[in-house]
Amino acid sequence: MKTSPSIRIHHHQFDEGNPLAQKRILIATILTAVMMLLEVIGGWIFNSMALLADGWHMSSHMLALGLAYFAYRAARHYAQDARFSFGTWKIEILAGYSSAILLMVVAAFMAFHSVERLFNPVQIHYNEAIPIAILGLVVNLICAWLLHDDHHHHHHHHSHEEQHDHHHDLNQKAAFMHVVADAVTSVLAIVALFAGKWMGWGFLDALLGIVGAVLVGKWAIGLMKETGQTLLDAEMDHPVVDEIREILMQLPVDVDVTDLHVWKVGKGQFSCIVALETSQALSADEVRQALSIHEEIVHVSVEINSPDAA
Repeated sequence: MKTSPSIRIHHHQFDEGNPLAQKRILIATILTAVMMLLEVIGGWIFNSMALLADGWHMSSHMLALGLAYFAYRAARHYAQDARFSFGTWKIEILAGYSSAILLMVVAAFMAFHSVERLFNPVQIHYNEAIPIAILGLVVNLICAWLLHDDHHHHHHHHSHEEQHDHHHDLNQKAAFMHVVADAVTSVLAIVALFAGKWMGWGFLDALLGIVGAVLVGKWAIGLMKETGQTLLDAEMDHPVVDEIREILMQLPVDVDVTDLHVWKVGKGQFSCIVALETSQALSADEVRQALSIHEEIVHVSVEINSPDAA
């Protein structure tokens, strides 16, 4: 009697997540929400359009932080879902990319609002705006300290150690960039408010707003490129690809690499598919064993063909 073939199943969840960052982002989201409400209420009570604008501006950062938090939740919730071929880590990257787009929208809003103020100046309530702006900066600095990624910067031990990037949590980095952008905006606003109050330089508020918009826009573009590259699996220029090719050329038999695909499946972790052609005896396990010296290569699929095969 013919028996059914057995299928060996192994997990494809390669990233362990970042529960500490998830917890800190939740705290930062709550702090940002409280500060946003203070600025909106303060702007309404003191009839300050500047405070109202900054409050609604901060709401976009609160939205981005909330997005980062729920991305962590979703990645953990669906970790065992078989529909995700290579795990749920890219849910976090998708959130980071979306957050970068939102950051670009914030930069565009800042630029538009600042140019408008430059040509149509309004009366600024300095005495009310300055304390709340300073409080906003304090909240931003606390959030930046919470979200600073300082515990994932380890390298794997291999001969090209210096070539490898830090294993950044891009979702956490996106949230951090929003907080830093808001902090920079607060610093520029405080400088402009003091200059306007003591020197009468009301135009500086709008001028520094444009400077802040350019900085935030630049950061947003960089973050979009970094997260977009990961989402699109554009990793074939990564140093690990050359290391894989080098190992394949050092196998005990002569081989031709007919196909090679490498992509990220986690922070500093890669999967690869390799197709080899050789007329000598070589097993897939030997290839996997050779590649295992690089612990960042966590999943390998090997195909070996004979040059005489049809």
